[in-house]
Amino acid sequence: MSKVIEITEIRKHLFDGMTILFGGFMGVGTPPRLIQAILDSEVKDLTLIGNDTAFVDTGVGPLISNKRVKKVIASHIGTNAETGRQMIAGEIEVELVPQGTLVERIRAGGAGLGGILTPTGVGTMVEEGKQVIELDSKKYLLERPIRADIAIIGAHLADKKGNLTYQLTTRNFNPIIAFAADKTFAEPDEIVEVGSIDPNYVVTPAALIDYVILPEGH
Repeated sequence: MSKVIEITEIRKHLFDGMTILFGGFMGVGTPPRLIQAILDSEVKDLTLIGNDTAFVDTGVGPLISNKRVKKVIASHIGTNAETGRQMIAGEIEVELVPQGTLVERIRAGGAGLGGILTPTGVGTMVEEGKQVIELDSKKYLLERPIRADIAIIGAHLADKKGNLTYQLTTRNFNPIIAFAADKTFAEPDEIVEVGSIDPNYVVTPAALIDYVILPEGH
């Protein structure tokens, strides 16, 4: 069964206060048309979870610039001056998470685990408010799993069932977030027929994808 939909159909899955996982690294691999569709829907009070907030006009930046976001969970915000400004002004909450820890928390959410143990951040400000567990004379932080209402993925090729490939560094966080959301939307550069993608090159299998966005011009 085809999972291909028009991009406007995402609106029925959006609501104020929802949590969104997004792929991308400095905007590379973040699905631009899905970001615009979310912006056009006028939903607000969003929690965004991803590696970084890119730039003011790139990646998830427009959602932040238009004040649709109440909280960001990310590893880096330094390239987006508006994220920093809103954080300092108390207009947005920012939770900075070490990159490896962030990925593991997302993986744990996708796998149904209760959390992860990591030595990263022990004895630093990262430790504040978290449970410390000692195993074999070594201290670890208990980090909670992360899940979201939806995940939005940027892909290179998708077949009509939702099998995905990625191009070069656009792969980054996209494959892992597909596991950790109630619904996952993929925005590919191109849609091909089922069977056109060599199974050896499928990175994200169709079982993890709920909807494939029809590319512009089709």
